[in-house]
Amino acid sequence: MDQLCLPLLSITAGYILTSFYLLRNPGVIHRKKRLAFQCRHISHRGGAGERIENTMEAFQHALACHTEMLELDCHMTRDGQVVVSHDQNLLRQTGTDVNIADRDYADLPPYKEKLEVWFYPGHYSSGSDRKIPLLEDVFQTFPHLPINVEIKVDSRELIRKVSDLVKKYHREEITVWATKSKQKMQSCHKENPYMPMSFTSRRIIWTLLLFYAGFLPFVPLPESCFECFMPSIINRYYFPEMPILRNKHVARLLDWLLMRKSLIRHLTDRGIQVYFWVLNEESDYRQALDYGVTGVMTDYPSKLRKFLDEMPPVRGS
Repeated sequence: MDQLCLPLLSITAGYILTSFYLLRNPGVIHRKKRLAFQCRHISHRGGAGERIENTMEAFQHALACHTEMLELDCHMTRDGQVVVSHDQNLLRQTGTDVNIADRDYADLPPYKEKLEVWFYPGHYSSGSDRKIPLLEDVFQTFPHLPINVEIKVDSRELIRKVSDLVKKYHREEITVWATKSKQKMQSCHKENPYMPMSFTSRRIIWTLLLFYAGFLPFVPLPESCFECFMPSIINRYYFPEMPILRNKHVARLLDWLLMRKSLIRHLTDRGIQVYFWVLNEESDYRQALDYGVTGVMTDYPSKLRKFLDEMPPVRGS
């Protein structure tokens, strides 16, 4: 028995030391990703706290705040137009109980005059623009601005049309596929493998399992953007659909699992950009950046811009 223990201990110790070394030095076996963008300031739905979400006015306002990326959501109308909207059913956004897929684009209702901020309950945004825009208009208006496009429904036609628009406006390097579903992401990547991908929910969980098992440094990661909610906002601004995630003990566990500087540093050292969403308070901005994230996603682009501009410069920069 003793003769078996010594080799096993040696192998285990070697594995642990190698894993630790590669965690801190991933470039030894992984080529660092070189994205065409580096985004610290990301406007969620164009900045849903300061203008009506996902409108051209919101996107223009975010650009005026020197945002470095727009985050938006897509659906397709009955007549095949790709529109920018978070919800498929427009009751929350417009007051009209209708699905986008059941209406032609010209017949879509306008947004409400005031809209509650999804990740900041009790706060409302307003604006002069209440029209649901076309994704093509967004691409035309912001040709050089990186955009995170979330696919909300499992539709091959929608995915194909989004990819065709990305190709038409020559923005494959600065448009990110985003979706929570593994199946939808596989369809997105198959349709256009040249666009960067974000991690799906399942892939985030898998990455955490690999990290805590010590396997992450050895495993290739095809994704380019690690986009995740910051657990400390649960039950403050983010109320997950799954009741178990709203349990305070589960929320604390998620915070312990996700908020690891060594994990974030490893991902960023591999060229993967790490974004936490949706943060609307200065204390949350500070917490995320202290952990080393590359980007913060917010509903308040002017507030985040002011915070970033007032931050002391990083030593050595």
